[in-house]
Amino acid sequence: MLKRFISYYKPHKTLFFFDMLASLMVAVIAIFYPIITRHMLNDFIPNEKFRLIVIFGSVLLGLYLIRSLLNYFIQYQGHTIGVRMQAQMRSDMFNHLQKLPYKFYDDNETGKIMTRMTNDLWEISELAHHGPENLLISSISIIMSFVYLSTINIYLTLIIFACVPFLIIISRALRKKMKEAFTETRKATAEINGAIESSITGIRVTKAYTNAEEEERKFEVGNQRFVKCRKSAYKSMGLFHSSTTFVTDVFNVIVLIAGGIFLYNDQILLGDYTAFIVSVNLFIGPVNTLIGFMEQYQNGTTGFKRFLEIMDTEPEHDDPDAQPIERAEGHIVFEDVSYGYEGDVDVLHNLSLDIKKGEILALVGPSGGGKTTICHLIPRFYDVERGKLLLDGIELEKITRESLRRNIGIVQQDVYLFNASIRDNILYGRPDASDEEVIEAAKRASIHDYVMTLEHGYDTIIGERGVKLSGGQKQRLSIARVFLKNPPILILDEATSALDNTTEILIQGALDELCRGRTTIVVAHRLSTIKNAHQIAVVSGGEIVEKGTHEELLALDGEYARLYKLQFKPQQ
Repeated sequence: MLKRFISYYKPHKTLFFFDMLASLMVAVIAIFYPIITRHMLNDFIPNEKFRLIVIFGSVLLGLYLIRSLLNYFIQYQGHTIGVRMQAQMRSDMFNHLQKLPYKFYDDNETGKIMTRMTNDLWEISELAHHGPENLLISSISIIMSFVYLSTINIYLTLIIFACVPFLIIISRALRKKMKEAFTETRKATAEINGAIESSITGIRVTKAYTNAEEEERKFEVGNQRFVKCRKSAYKSMGLFHSSTTFVTDVFNVIVLIAGGIFLYNDQILLGDYTAFIVSVNLFIGPVNTLIGFMEQYQNGTTGFKRFLEIMDTEPEHDDPDAQPIERAEGHIVFEDVSYGYEGDVDVLHNLSLDIKKGEILALVGPSGGGKTTICHLIPRFYDVERGKLLLDGIELEKITRESLRRNIGIVQQDVYLFNASIRDNILYGRPDASDEEVIEAAKRASIHDYVMTLEHGYDTIIGERGVKLSGGQKQRLSIARVFLKNPPILILDEATSALDNTTEILIQGALDELCRGRTTIVVAHRLSTIKNAHQIAVVSGGEIVEKGTHEELLALDGEYARLYKLQFKPQQ
């Protein structure tokens, strides 16, 4: 883990070097104050060397001015290093998230992922900046103070440093509890963010069902868990700080008593005793810094571990011998395909299908039967566990995912639109398309006329998830996006099931245009929309129980006929 953390310093090694050099100089300058104090008390003041008092005082003032500039550099450029490292980690995480399989997002809430990308990385950047500086400055200061204090009185120095092992023992004993407490706090924070994200995303449903109190109750459960975890963390911190502070306070008491005894027995000069008391702060200060660093270290390392949990999640990867394809013909074949999302329970059982180029296959059947799973296997959102899935005679594993997905267009019931302009949302189908091509795609999707009634036309911002558009308008926009992509394979996963009958009829014309000349897989509950499909497969319990044309299945008088009669039976 340490090696991976250090790797993020490499692009900033020059700036990091000067940051550490500045920190070293700050530590060195700190030792001049007790040195000059000792000379003044033992020599300059008793011997009335007023000129040297002024000179050395001026030198000390100059050194403090230099230290001020160095501290400015450390605070400014040091934080810059931390922010740049944070930005690089965030970029690495975001890029990695783009490569993770669907299953990762099935198991991880958006709010929790956001917590790792924001809160955790901020803690890491703080450690990246302050950690090396604090360690360097504190270590150098402790070493220099030991050497200097030894020159004043070695026995008194050894007495002081004898307390250090007690501080180390206490720190190590309490460190584990702090680490566990901070880990639980981060989990609780992630749960809160997940609850907030879920609640805000579904605020319209909450309002529609007047369930604000229920959402508040659910949120409060997570909120109270956060409070409990945070209290535990603060308890560990309080125990840590109170114990270590007590030890450092003992240093001062020992100096006062032992130094007083040494002074009483004429074993130390008054000036040396005074300088020793001043110099002890050079030791206690770095010790306190290291104590504070322990908390920061726990925060940073916990955050980095959570960062690595995502970075170490296996991404989607192509087989070594996978090859890209250009424009596919669109012949899709399932050969005894089985798949299950979790455990040993299969969603699909030995399913076989042959979808010819340019053919329309409709999938119907009860919810949970496996229709959407079939659609997800074609673009390899999930991989076949047993059996074969072929495109134009090539197993999908032998085709690179990117080239495969370039050949597939998907229109779903739950349309996702970005909080951007209408133009940008259509361009998502093919980012390098011209304005003329965007307009042509919008016309073919029957959305152009509506866009032209808007004040800002194609530059109109449609809000989060297209909230400013109606259901039909959002669906047409997603259809325009696929028109612009112009793929040879099309998947319509209940594309009109959320629309009213009138809107569905209007949308259906755009969909018929979209399907023309493409291999199309349609998932539909409204059987009236699939009468003209070349094949209709009834999927139930992960198997195809019937297959044929609309007329053939009605004549069979089986499951399809039963579903059809249920939908179109006369109203009593």
